[in-house]
Amino acid sequence: MFFSVVIPTYNRQPILEKCLKQLEAQQIPDHSPIAGYEVVVVDDGSTDDTVDWLQTANLPHVRLFQQDHQGPAAARNLGVQQAKGDTIIFIDSDLVVMPGFLRAHAAALLAAEKALGSDRLFTYGSVINTCNFEHPTAEPFKITDYSRAYFATGNVAIARKWLEQAGLFDTRFQLYGWEDLELGVRLKQFGLKLIKCPEAVGYHWHPPFALDQIPNLIDKEIQRGRMGVLFYQKHPTWSVRLMIQMTWLHRILWGILTLGGVLNERSMAPFLQWLIDRGKPQLALEAARIFLNWYNVQGVYAAYAEMQQRD
Repeated sequence: MFFSVVIPTYNRQPILEKCLKQLEAQQIPDHSPIAGYEVVVVDDGSTDDTVDWLQTANLPHVRLFQQDHQGPAAARNLGVQQAKGDTIIFIDSDLVVMPGFLRAHAAALLAAEKALGSDRLFTYGSVINTCNFEHPTAEPFKITDYSRAYFATGNVAIARKWLEQAGLFDTRFQLYGWEDLELGVRLKQFGLKLIKCPEAVGYHWHPPFALDQIPNLIDKEIQRGRMGVLFYQKHPTWSVRLMIQMTWLHRILWGILTLGGVLNERSMAPFLQWLIDRGKPQLALEAARIFLNWYNVQGVYAAYAEMQQRD
């Protein structure tokens, strides 16, 4: 088993440094089923010092590839195409892992294949969100870290052949969101089974929530809405409608929770700042999701209306 860890990145040099140094520190014992590993970093047109740093850093396992800014779907496809491994691990460039990360994925893959009598499977590690830049791996697991996603590229290991047979990522997903879950729908059609691997922990770093992040977060929710409609175009099922929040239930729910839009980024700003000032930025972010989800639902229906007009 040879691992290729594929990492798309865009303007994330400080946390990328931590990510890659931890991958260099992987502990692979003698007689391990892991024959070796590489780290395939695809820079998606960064405008910071990411490329300069990568070209001079002492990172023996890292191979760097570059593309114009085309989004993570295209970057991951390039990474898979250039990878040498038979098994691909996808992580994000703001994920910091422990020394036993690769070993945990390998053990789970082999144990599941033996138990199932089939290699139609992939492993999904746990992701813990943290805003602790100095010590990201000190963060405990929280209820908000729980995920029910079938296939998400934050921390997943899968045989390369299944990705190639499914057709890799759809590069039309150039805005934020859904490109990995859409590929997951196609992988599920091949009968692949999700195997949870909580021992393969990744610590997903993000800066502490602050009010000046809100415009970017709103823009991401609108983008996610637009990409959600593309997801639904490809797979027009009720389960996809639920995932992208394109139902009357979601429209009513978030309409009620925001009081028809009265609770928004302006009216809630004093309360959010109050939480931040008391050292609770994560709680403030969760509160902000009330109006962020409303923007997402509005984005979905706006994009769906455009699609119907085009059709």
